[in-house]
Amino acid sequence: MGTSAAFTATVSAITDAFGDPTRRSIYLYVREQADRPGGEFGVTTSAVADEVGVHPNVARHHLEKLAAGGYLEVHTGKVHGGGAGRPSKRYLAVADAVTEFPVRSDDLVLSLLGRALTRLSAAEAEAMAEEVGAEYGRAMAAGLNGDALEHGHRSMRSAIQAVADALTAHGFAAHADSRNDQLRIINDHCPFGDVAVEHPVICAVDRGMVRGMLGELTDGVLGDVTTESSRAAGDTFCTTAF
Repeated sequence: MGTSAAFTATVSAITDAFGDPTRRSIYLYVREQADRPGGEFGVTTSAVADEVGVHPNVARHHLEKLAAGGYLEVHTGKVHGGGAGRPSKRYLAVADAVTEFPVRSDDLVLSLLGRALTRLSAAEAEAMAEEVGAEYGRAMAAGLNGDALEHGHRSMRSAIQAVADALTAHGFAAHADSRNDQLRIINDHCPFGDVAVEHPVICAVDRGMVRGMLGELTDGVLGDVTTESSRAAGDTFCTTAF
């Protein structure tokens, strides 16, 4: 691999690992703990979740991403004096890992998109954002759907679970939920980060992705796909309901 290609690959790996602000915060927290008493044992998922203020599943998602990228080491075992119980998985920062984070172009593009959408009426901006998400969702479904297209579409429940899994792979930490005979997808994490808080219309992209994927994965008429709650609006998590 040439010098230019190696540099590009390195930058790509770093931005993939640290492009999300929550993941950056988690990495910095883990690294700081290494210099404190007992820090040689690493930190647990629950400690990270409490520190950063996210659900443990979200913290685990980010920790595993950082470990996969070689930025954290994973240790499994009981800490001396930790008492009885199942050994916990602990994460420790790699000593010579990255110390600087490059600007992520995705953040700039999303911010630009958010500002551009504010120049439209609220209804036009939301419709455009949702349609962009739907187009992307349809493309995502094409990658998920090989066997389903040959042997018939999926049931709605099966499709919703597939959509939740696909969203999780894209950084949403999503899961399917059924309550009062209504199906939902709940996202414990928003990869759009602060940009969505600044420009909530971007949340319509998320809703569009769900609509686009479900439209491709099912035979049935979807009906309304609505945003029931949103982190950008101050809610604990984002919920898309059907």
